[in-house]
Amino acid sequence: MIYGAFQERATFISHGHTGRLAGQHGDKALAKICGAIAADERRHEAGYTRGSAKLFEVDPDGMVRALAYVMRGKVTMPGLLMSDGRDGGETLFERFSAVAERVGVYTARDYGDLVEHFVRRWWVAELTGLSGEGRRAQEYVCGLPPKIRRMAELAHQRAARSESRTVQFSWIFDRSVMLR
Repeated sequence: MIYGAFQERATFISHGHTGRLAGQHGDKALAKICGAIAADERRHEAGYTRGSAKLFEVDPDGMVRALAYVMRGKVTMPGLLMSDGRDGGETLFERFSAVAERVGVYTARDYGDLVEHFVRRWWVAELTGLSGEGRRAQEYVCGLPPKIRRMAELAHQRAARSESRTVQFSWIFDRSVMLR
């Protein structure tokens, strides 16, 4: 349930941003398609979020520990395993993620906002009656948003200092995309 909520919100955000960018670049059809997909992802997120909220009411200790477990494992997207059969040292998903970060489709800041959203939505900081392990999990999870934002800022600064490079994607006929 927790992973589902995170994954659906992340895809809602990324499709929404992609649609906005498509609209800004004059592709109204793509903007509309991405908007429809984002709305669908939002509905999925709502179901997982409500289900998780109910479980937090029933078993707050178990859920906060489960949330910490998911966060320690990092919320990875299913696309992590995508391959075009030609991946070298850098995987297709790593190249795709770098482009998505640079153009604002889905950023580390978005991830920090996403974590904070669920910490607030599920009232994680306010949970009481937790076991020792539950309290440690609560402290860990509640401390993540500022840590993620600091890491995002450092990564942004590093990217600003790095040299531009190109990456290629087979599904767009090996077109080179500039990373700045």
